[in-house]
Order: sequence, then C-alpha cells, then structure tokens
Amino acid sequence: MCGIVGYVGSRQAIDVVVGGLRRLEYRGYDSAGIAVVADGALASTKRAGKLANLEKALDDVPLPVATTGLGHTRWATHGPPNDRNAHPHLDASGRVAVIHNGIIENFARLRSELEAAGVAFESDTDTEVVAHLLAWEVAAGAELADAMRAVCLRLEGAFTLLAVHADVPDRVVAARRNSPLVVGLGDSENFLASDVSAFIAYTREAMEVGDGHVVELTADGVTLTDFHGAPVQERRYHVDWDASAAEKDGYDYFMLKEIAEQPKAVADTLLGRIGEGGRLSLDQMRLSDEELREIDKVVVVACGTAYHAGLVAKYAIEHWTRVPCEVELASEFRYRDPVVGRQTLVIAVSQSGETMDTLMALRYAREQGARVLAICNTNGATIPRESDAVLYTHAGPEVAVASTKAFLTQLIACYLVGLYLGQIRGTKWGDEIGSVVRDLSDLPSKLDQVLETMEPVRALARELSGATSVLFLGRHVGFPVALEGALKLKELAYMHAEGFAAGELKHGPIALIESGVPVIVVVPSPRGRSVLHDKIVSNIQEIRARGARTIVVAEEGDEAVAPYADHIVRVPECPTLLQPVVATVPLQVFACEMASARGFDVDQPRNLAKSVTVE
Repeated sequence: MCGIVGYVGSRQAIDVVVGGLRRLEYRGYDSAGIAVVADGALASTKRAGKLANLEKALDDVPLPVATTGLGHTRWATHGPPNDRNAHPHLDASGRVAVIHNGIIENFARLRSELEAAGVAFESDTDTEVVAHLLAWEVAAGAELADAMRAVCLRLEGAFTLLAVHADVPDRVVAARRNSPLVVGLGDSENFLASDVSAFIAYTREAMEVGDGHVVELTADGVTLTDFHGAPVQERRYHVDWDASAAEKDGYDYFMLKEIAEQPKAVADTLLGRIGEGGRLSLDQMRLSDEELREIDKVVVVACGTAYHAGLVAKYAIEHWTRVPCEVELASEFRYRDPVVGRQTLVIAVSQSGETMDTLMALRYAREQGARVLAICNTNGATIPRESDAVLYTHAGPEVAVASTKAFLTQLIACYLVGLYLGQIRGTKWGDEIGSVVRDLSDLPSKLDQVLETMEPVRALARELSGATSVLFLGRHVGFPVALEGALKLKELAYMHAEGFAAGELKHGPIALIESGVPVIVVVPSPRGRSVLHDKIVSNIQEIRARGARTIVVAEEGDEAVAPYADHIVRVPECPTLLQPVVATVPLQVFACEMASARGFDVDQPRNLAKSVTVE
C-alpha cells in the first residue's frame, strides 16, 4: 500500500516525484502530497483524492523550483482521507517533512508525550509524531540521519519513513522496518521508492534496503547503516524490465494488457528451469537435496489470489510427491499455533514479496525451525530475502490491482516446485517429469488460443452487467479456479460473487439458486478423471432445473455438457492438474468487462491496494 518517492539530483524534483507517484498509483491510495526543499525552506502541497487533484493544485499554485523532494500517495489507516491527514507531515517549525508507509503502533503514547511537552498536532495520523520527534533530535544537535536512527529506535510497528530538512537541501534520509523500500542508482542523481517502477524511467540499477536499515541519499552517493549506525553491506541488482513494460501500450486498462501478456509471462517463468538431461533446475534453491528429502509436510501460506494458487499447488504437490500439503491463509497461520518444525517446508507465495501477513507467517515458521521457500515476482523483496530458497516468477510489472499474470505465473511456479520435489525425492521418474514439462511448455500457445476467443465472454459480461449476484462452481483444481473467478468479480465489479466446491452445492449453497441467477461452472476434463466430470455434469443439471443461467467453462470436444449449458466457454485440452492455467483466463476477462460495463475503475478498484504491507 501507499506509494513513496524521494529524489536528489539535478532534475526538477516535482516532475520526478509526481511522475513516480503516477507509476505507483496501482498500489492503492486515497490522498497524495509532495514536499520540496528550496531556498532554505520547505514547500509542500497535498490533496485528498486522486493524484489529479494534487496535480491541479500544483498547476494553480506552483511550488518553487527544487532538486530535492519527496512525495506520497496515502492509504488511510489513522484518520480519514482528507487534506489534513494527507502526507507529507511537517513539524511545528515547518523545517522537517516526513512521509510514511505502514503503522506506528505506539504512536498514541508518543503523541501524548509530545502534547504534554506543548506540541500541537495538525493531523489525526500516526505519522506526524515522527516529524516532531525528528525536529526534537535535530534541535538537540543531531544530523538528520542520526536523528532518524534515534527516532526509529523509539518506534514500534512496521514503517518506511522518508524525511527532508530545510537546513540540508541536498539529501533525503529514509528508514525501513517491515515495509518496502528500494534505492534507484543514477548518474549524479539517486532515488528512493516503495517500488522500482517509480524510477524505472531514469535507471534500472537498484539497491536493496534491508529491514532495520537507514539510508542517506545525496546526488553523489548512498550511505546505508542499521538503526544503531553500524555500516551495512550494499546489495545492488539490475532490473530486467524497462519503463515501457509498465505502460498501457494501447490497451484501455493495464489489466487488459496484463491479461494479454500472460502467454509470455508463463513462457518466461518456465525459461531456464530445465537443466542438462531434462532435470529441473530452480534458481536460488539454497536447500540441499538431503534437506528436501527430509521434508514430511508442506505448508503453503499466502493471501488472496496467491492463496488460490496455493490451493492448486496442494493437488499437484500431493499427487506428485505423496507428501501431505496444507494451504493456510497467512493472516491466520501464526495465530492458531500450527504444528511445523524442521521437517516442514513452508512455501510463501507473494507477488510483491512484501505482503505483511505472509511475511509474518514466514517469520513464525522460521522461528519454529521450518524451512521456507518463497515464490515471488519481485527481485530483492523482503520475503525472498528472508527465505531459505526462492523461485522467482517472471511476470514482469503488474500494475492493475487485481492480479492476473502474477496468478498464472504463481501456478507455474507451484507446479515447478511440486515436480522438483518429486524429482529430488524419487517419486517421479525423469520421463514422467519430462512429460509434464512438455505439457507446461504447451501452455503459452494454449493461452493464445483462449485469448483469441474471448469476444463472446465480453459480450456475455456486458449482457449480465445488471446482475446482482454470480455464483461459481468447481471440482478438484476447478474449485480454486471458482474461488479466483469470484474474487475477481468482487474486486472489480463490486458485486456479490461466491465460489463453491461443486460437491458442497447440496449442503447449503443450492438455496441461493433461483431463476436467472448466473452460475459459472468450471468443468474438469472428461479425459482425466471421468468421475469428476460426471459428478459436475450432475451439478449443472441440478442448478439448471432450478432456473439458473448456466455458463460452462469446458474443454474443446466435451459435448456431454452441451445439453445443460446456456453458454459454453471453450478452453483447449489440458491435463487435469494444469487446467487452471487456461480455465482462469475467461473468468479474468469476464470480471474485467463486467466492471467496465458497470462504469468502475478496472485498474484501481475502491478500497484495495496492490501490495498490502500492514497486517
């Protein structure tokens, strides 16, 4: 959540910062603001609502020319989203400006302390206490970076903080604890941001900022320390995509572009995973073969869409390895006293690598001695850094809040992990793994086929845009697909949508079926497990007999469903375990078109954020 940008260099800071915030809009926000240091003073403007409101205010009353600045898009946690609570926040003298992502859990106690000392607060936020505390430290003689270190030692919770001071116009100081922050390294200019997309138009060279670190940024250098002032080893990396990858490229929405990019994203995630002799080779697999052979249980922890990928992983991992696999909502995992230990492999799935619930679950698992493997789309993020092994997906930047290509590449990564475990543990022969890998390699072309046939799905979505509820049914791996389809519709179209395991229909949900209710059914292949197919055909008959409008996602050649379907969406033939990759795409397109038809913002749905960095 929240977009953070800082800049020091020779360019106009306002242009760099506002442009960076624009590229971070996908993260979700409800107000925006900027501060610059110019002529020995701070100047700041902030507005509730979309970034356009801030840009209009800057056009009406321009800020002074400056080459140092910081900006923020806020997602409200403390205080309503209004001008008063928007960031940046200044101290009483107007000499210090602070922006903040996260939650300061002990802010009430700190605020009481400051108010008792005569400080008057201008906002309802937890962030403002930091501005006043920094001002106190600087007034007592501390340099800005030293002041930041001292203040951080007093703070509890998760935060990324950026600060500037009118007396030091050539630098930005930042700190990080359990919240994303990255440095962009330029030529006589440097950047800070919550995501590399903010500065990718200027540089593709980046530096990690680790947990519990303070960074001091000037145009000519970067100084990295821990909260106690001890130097920290730099870790630099190259971003392997450019600014054009985050542009709409002629599509009406980023989501449409990202749906269209899925064949390439899947192909890229498979690229380089097959070593000599057809053996799987996973990057940054820092767990030894012996450690993986000792595993007697796998636990997948994830949130939202990534959780649905984990549900599919359970079927594949258990089928290919015969190791029990549990799937947990990361937000619930550590609160139920789970049984994990040295022989447990915890797989943490997160697009951003900064999802706070998943990070906390990961840390709990490691405290219990479990081994942790991360599946992540973001190089250098916290979750992969704190894991024993990493499998990076290669979806590229995903700007739309509702995940599409990140989900499909998470599925691919989960399949690869399952096959790799099968290979190491000897539960799958080489030729068996090779056969599945060939099936995986066919998926990009099959996704192209799906995308070429989506116009009827769009037309159906427009036709049903007045519906008040849509239900989704699936069996086996089709059940997680049903859950994902319902989630997409809730996220984008703001309507009631639920996914059910089809076998549970008669145990309660069938009460929701009435005349005209759209029900989308994900049908498994009749070629794989025919019993699954026969059962779900019976489910379709049950709901149609009660007047439901049946929309059936079925593979090509499956004619058994035709007599009971009001609409059939065809997908290419796939092995049962891999079908979610192709069956999900029509549901993505359906939700996107439904939201558009209902007049909603497809890329930035209300109340949602791309990267949820608070618990």
